[in-house]
Amino acid sequence: MASNESFPEAPSPVERARYERNELLSISRALSSERDIRKLLDLILDKSRRITGADAGSVYVIEAADADGNGQPDGLAFGNPARSPRALGEAGRRHASTPAGGLASRPARLHFMLSQNDSIPVDFKEFTLPVDDTSLAGRAVLAGRPINVPDVEQAKATAGNPAHNRSFDDKIGYRARSMLTVPMLSAEGEVIGVIQLINKKRRPSQVLATPADFEEGVVPFDERAEEMALALASQAGVSLENAILYDEIRRLFESFVDASVTAIESRDPTTSGHSRRVATLSVALAEKVDAVAEGPLAPVHFSRDDLRQIEYAGVLHDFGKVGVREQILVKAKKLYDWQLEVIRLRLAYVRKAIEAESLRKQLEHVRQGGSATALAAIEKQRNESLAALDECWHLVQTANEPTVLDQPVLARLVEAAAWTYVDEGGQVRPYLLPDEVAALQVPRGSLTPLERQQIESHVNHTVAFLQTIPWGRSLRRVPQIAGAHHELLNGAGYPAGLRAADIPLEARMLTIADIFDALTAADRPYKAAVPVARALGILESEVKAGRCDADLFRVFVDAEIYKRVF
Repeated sequence: MASNESFPEAPSPVERARYERNELLSISRALSSERDIRKLLDLILDKSRRITGADAGSVYVIEAADADGNGQPDGLAFGNPARSPRALGEAGRRHASTPAGGLASRPARLHFMLSQNDSIPVDFKEFTLPVDDTSLAGRAVLAGRPINVPDVEQAKATAGNPAHNRSFDDKIGYRARSMLTVPMLSAEGEVIGVIQLINKKRRPSQVLATPADFEEGVVPFDERAEEMALALASQAGVSLENAILYDEIRRLFESFVDASVTAIESRDPTTSGHSRRVATLSVALAEKVDAVAEGPLAPVHFSRDDLRQIEYAGVLHDFGKVGVREQILVKAKKLYDWQLEVIRLRLAYVRKAIEAESLRKQLEHVRQGGSATALAAIEKQRNESLAALDECWHLVQTANEPTVLDQPVLARLVEAAAWTYVDEGGQVRPYLLPDEVAALQVPRGSLTPLERQQIESHVNHTVAFLQTIPWGRSLRRVPQIAGAHHELLNGAGYPAGLRAADIPLEARMLTIADIFDALTAADRPYKAAVPVARALGILESEVKAGRCDADLFRVFVDAEIYKRVF
């Protein structure tokens, strides 16, 4: 926990030493525990001002630039996921081996990231400036050491000194007098940023508002303040570098996750966006559950890492589909297109055979001087056979749809399975082959039992894949959560048939999100999108049947979580 102790008013040497020691220990603990880069920068600046008695301050970070001096896409831009923070140290990497600590050939910029002021509120905008000796911050980077200016106005008039940009001060009605600019160094001695401290106050509690306040209340940063700032900057530089590395690893892994989702969706484009929507719904549900104050869910709380764990499990829950044959993944109807075409061609052959056989009989009957009545009987038999053939094709087309199969259609399909024809070799063959009939007799959906088993095997593939990843302590349950998203509370789910006590709460959230999105998705070729109200009704029936978690479903509905994807 960071110290809230203020810099003592008119301290004695002993009081100042005690304060500095306690503050440095507190700062060390705080810096080592913070991983969020923006929060870390804010902490660094706040603690630097505290320990030196500075009224205001700013933080700059090194940003790589291309040969034309423009910020590269992989340069620093916190909050922009397209740009990597690793470039913070990249531009300053050659600092230690360059004469006078200067930067090597690759140009760089200083990114003005943060500003604090105890006397007036500051509404600042980020900007960049070149790393050169035209600014105090740039000179501190080039020199690789602190620059202490007792009086900015006096230094301004001295030839060779960089001028302080007064436009910002004039805009906010502030005056910088004393200024201490300290480079932040990485563990390898590379400059990765700059802390600029402004106006060391005679009395730390004083507010600088009038010209007299700046004249009488501001003193130069003394040698001790410079030592403390340098010591803190060294700690801060290492902490910032660690945070950058941590953030780089996180971004790298998230890019891998995104690439994994892209791989899934490229094999099954009909469910594009499903994984992301499930993750969005699950995380939103977890956030609302975390805020529940009463009932069975009241003791449940999720940390930031817990939410990331749910997000990764949601995004990757279907990754195992890469191990399922593509034709099954995208199967829109009970028969594959090639199977339907084979049946069509077979029945077309049967039609020609019936017509040819009828004409052969009629011709032979005419040669034998048969009656018109007999000829009409042959033609009637032909028409009946062709009508049965047309009915067979109609039955195939009707039963091929992935809807619930009507009993009359199913019964007639069984009859049609017994109809036969004679091929060109004289062999008796059925209109419909056994595997075709089996597929058409699927009562609901488009998959045969064997194909459904293969689809369900994607969960096992997902777990096997996720278990190969070294998730670390904070994310170690991702495989378990993702692998249970098809388990149901009554034990009727798959792949393990787990019951309620063995299904993680996070996996139950994924189950609700997965079912809802599957019902309402408009991109499934085998079904139409279900309206939200009906989808919620279906989910409610699953809850009543003991398959889904009732408490989570109540939060899902009451908090209108489903609106996050509409």
